[in-house]
Amino acid sequence: MSRSHRPGLGSVVFFSVAFMLGVYFTFAAVQGDYGLFRRVEIAAERDALSRDLEKLNVEIVEMENLTRRLSDTYLDLDLLDQQARSVLGMIRADEIVIR
Repeated sequence: MSRSHRPGLGSVVFFSVAFMLGVYFTFAAVQGDYGLFRRVEIAAERDALSRDLEKLNVEIVEMENLTRRLSDTYLDLDLLDQQARSVLGMIRADEIVIR
């Protein structure tokens, strides 16, 4: 007599639950708040913010230079002339403005 061996209902349920838990944890490891995709997003955001910080540091250095050049202790007459022209719209008497 041959007897067919079929897995019991308990083992099917056990393997189904184990498979579903595996799928859930795999999905969470890739898509979750602390998953791989989030890590890539954070790294890209960090790089963008680092570039922005570098640009701002360059701007700060330029502004500090301009401020020092217009201070009471050091006056750059060329810069003062340039600022008067751009801010106040002044021109020298020997210049002609063409619009």
